[in-house]
Amino acid sequence: MERTLEEQRKEFMEGKFLATPLAGMIVWLIIGFAGIFLPITATVWVLFIGTGSIVYLGLFISKFTGENFLDKTKPKNTFDRLFMFTVAQAALVYAIAIPFFLIDYSSLPLSVGILTGLMWVPFSWIINHWVGLFHGITRTIIIVILWYLFPELRFVTIPFAIVLIYLITIVILRNRKRAT
Repeated sequence: MERTLEEQRKEFMEGKFLATPLAGMIVWLIIGFAGIFLPITATVWVLFIGTGSIVYLGLFISKFTGENFLDKTKPKNTFDRLFMFTVAQAALVYAIAIPFFLIDYSSLPLSVGILTGLMWVPFSWIINHWVGLFHGITRTIIIVILWYLFPELRFVTIPFAIVLIYLITIVILRNRKRAT
């Protein structure tokens, strides 16, 4: 029997949604430490490779959070597919980040930090909760402020701010799940 979109949305909303933000938090933490300890050329590579790996790390972590994104026995859900489109959207924004980076390498934490955080906005609509709007909007505002306030520390302050936003987001997601 075919499930309605509303039934699939309710099903999707039951998810924990911890694996992907945990993966993002880990990667941005590594980027922040790279900004402290590595030369800028290495830090740039850590940022590119790390952010490109978040989805794969999330797939791995999902096995431990009980989400198991690769579980083939779960019925197909349109909103899982929609979420994957938001991931693809985030990957496409490198078309903005790379040319900007080639002009000013220090733009990378700003552009990648904001553009890859945009997937949180539609996520908020999908799960009918404000957490995605909080994450996307707060992340954007804080990244822009830090980019201007700390031009010499952009590869440190911005990644650690993103880690903090992920941490808050994870707490909100856990509490949202407990409340339901």
